[in-house]
Amino acid sequence: MNTQLVLTVLCDDRPGVVEQLAQTISEHHGNWLESRMAQLAGKFAGILQVAVTDAHQNELRTALGGLADKGFKIVIENAVNTAKQDCREFSFSVVGNDRPGIVREIAQAFATRHINMGELETACSSMPWSGEPLFEATGIIEVPKSVDMNELYDYLDKIADELAVDIRLESSTERTN
Repeated sequence: MNTQLVLTVLCDDRPGVVEQLAQTISEHHGNWLESRMAQLAGKFAGILQVAVTDAHQNELRTALGGLADKGFKIVIENAVNTAKQDCREFSFSVVGNDRPGIVREIAQAFATRHINMGELETACSSMPWSGEPLFEATGIIEVPKSVDMNELYDYLDKIADELAVDIRLESSTERTN
């Protein structure tokens, strides 16, 4: 029987990080399934899902733990299958002058309505015309069908006005799980 593991990985960024990780997983009978990885502030950070037979799980866990000698910090958890409710999937974007609290306000608006944030990517850059810091966020949310979309749009408009940002929601798909 196969077990699926979720790994979080952090180490100093350098060439060969992904290769070392992939080699270790492969050598110990793991199968790399999905991943999200990035270089941030000189660090390599990633999350990945790996399948491994029950017979090889402990061997793989031990081998991944051995990467600590090469500067890796790895946390390993068993994947959990959770039943999701009927949801509508939306992509969202936020753009505006950078300031503290933007992510908190947006995340709070979603969380209080039981909206799951499936993906979030943020970046700060400089505005071309003024050099002022520009904040940008994009992501995917799963909105329960019970959520009043008019109320959500109104609340996001209120936040956008308060924070002087542009917030957009775009329907991706309707999904039933």
